Amino acid sequence: MIFVVLGTHELPFTRLLKEVERLQEEGVIKEEVVVQVGHTPYESDKMKLVPFMSYDEMEGYFEKASLVITHAGTGSIITGVKKGKPVIAIARREEFKEHNDDHQTEIVEQFTQAGHILGANNVDELSSLLSQVDSFNPKPYVSGRDHIVGLITDFIETKA
Repeated sequence: MIFVVLGTHELPFTRLLKEVERLQEEGVIKEEVVVQVGHTPYESDKMKLVPFMSYDEMEGYFEKASLVITHAGTGSIITGVKKGKPVIAIARREEFKEHNDDHQTEIVEQFTQAGHILGANNVDELSSLLSQVDSFNPKPYVSGRDHIVGLITDFIETKA
């Protein structure tokens, strides 16, 4: 199952859903697709569309997913990466009225350069990114907090 996450931003991200559906029609995407659509109005008989989910529902879909395709929200990216899922992030863009600014392009760039995700700023790159998923070996994400906790634990264990 592929889990697509659009987040809860009030502006729609229809562009990504149209591309996912196009790739389904072309047979590029063959798996079941479940989408957390948020405020994006969309209708499709090819995807299960859920506007909003509880925390537990989201966690369940992240766990079941073989792949996460998400907007470039840090929470969605980090959740997928920490669960060991391959993550493709596509930035919401101001020029398409999907967000107030283009900060998501910077998020995609940072997480991609760090080797945590496959990312792009344009949906037309999705097909290419999907072809890279099987050979992609993401670097684990360690938050600053997790790193500090690890250092403190190591210190305590070596001094005890």
